[in-house]
Formats: sequence, C-alpha cells, structure tokens
Amino acid sequence: MELKGEAKLLRIFIGESDKAGHVPLYEVIVQEAKQAGLAGATAWKGILAYGPNSRIRTAKILDLSSDMPIIIEITDEEAKINSFLPTLHDLFEEANCGGLITVERVQVIKYLHGK
Repeated sequence: MELKGEAKLLRIFIGESDKAGHVPLYEVIVQEAKQAGLAGATAWKGILAYGPNSRIRTAKILDLSSDMPIIIEITDEEAKINSFLPTLHDLFEEANCGGLITVERVQVIKYLHGK
C-alpha cells in the first residue's frame, strides 16, 4: 500500500475506562481500524486533560486517576477514513461513552512498511 501526499488524520479522544463489552474501547477501535484495512492506528495515553464535565484527569501520583485520557490517531486516504466513521459511531453507541472525534487534513511525507 502506498500512502503519500494529502490524507486525513482521524483523532479520537476517549477515557481509559471506556469499554465496548468487557474490552477497552481503545483496543476495539484499533482492532476495527486494522480489520477495515486502514494504514495504521496508534493509541496514546494522556497525562493531563479535562473534557465537557470539567473534571481534571491527571497522572500525578497523589491524584492518580484510573480513567486517563486516551487519544487514538489514524491516518489514511479521505475515502477510507470517511467509510470508518459509521463503525466508530456504532462503537461509541455500544460503549455508551462520551468523547471527541476530529478529522483534519495532513500531508504524508513517507509511509513505509517495516521489513
């Protein structure tokens, strides 16, 4: 697969404790992205955040949260990202969680498969 030039970056913000069934939602999203044939997905754990409820989530040792922010980033062609959005919507419904989904234009400089 070649991915070069203009593409889309799908960014998903959820909580670490969000689940689809008994599986962390971020794991399900990454697995679904792989099954959909998207170029790649990465889940990041945040260290400090707040969302619509204004509750601060932090990784400070004295205020250790078990619900740290998770950001999943997926980059691919616009059509593939757009076709993944209904799956993502269904996963949010199944998990019954809040979150934020954004899409932005990116320029892919290089995308290579490992050897």
